Amino acid sequence: MVIQRYTLSVFVIIGFFSIVAQSLRFDIQSGRMKCITEDIKSNSMTIGKYSIVNPNEGHPLPDSHKITVSVTSAYGNSHHSSNHVESGQFAFQAVETGNYMACFWAADHNPQMTITIDFDWKSGVAAKDWTNVAKKGSVDTMELELKKMYETVTSIHDEMFFLREREQEMQELNRSTNSKMAWLSFLSLVVGLSVAGLQLWHLKSFFEKKKLI
Repeated sequence: MVIQRYTLSVFVIIGFFSIVAQSLRFDIQSGRMKCITEDIKSNSMTIGKYSIVNPNEGHPLPDSHKITVSVTSAYGNSHHSSNHVESGQFAFQAVETGNYMACFWAADHNPQMTITIDFDWKSGVAAKDWTNVAKKGSVDTMELELKKMYETVTSIHDEMFFLREREQEMQELNRSTNSKMAWLSFLSLVVGLSVAGLQLWHLKSFFEKKKLI
């Protein structure tokens, strides 16, 4: 029973980390740009492949079907750049933690046309080439699965610390915001009472001058 629960937990963990890999197909109009972001933590491996979908299978792609691709970090550092291509790929180890952005731009064309792009982006455990690991290490299937599980557990451990740091940053931001709001409310109250006091004093002086009181 314990072994079954452990096996189930492992597969749940692997299923959780499979979310890190995103494979999608999207359209982009000529003369337009479309960007996709991925939140990646530092020291994580990430790989991506992209290609234009041929609208006429069996025939070469038209010359008009070209795209320009760039991948940058949250701080604007470039990790990949390709101009006027039909397909390509990138791979790098993230140095900074944050949102990495992959932008696709289709050259302007008259009349306007639509280009369909297949994009596969993986990071973390999903980005590792386990086939090559098995070949290089001369391991059998069970050992390979154990390696995958170990890498997954290590990634979960790192991810937990990463999320904990993010949570602490958010708590500090909330405390700072609450403190500023409290001071602002107090200041607003003081200003309001001061204005009310001045109005009462002015009305009292006015009525006294008019000898109404």
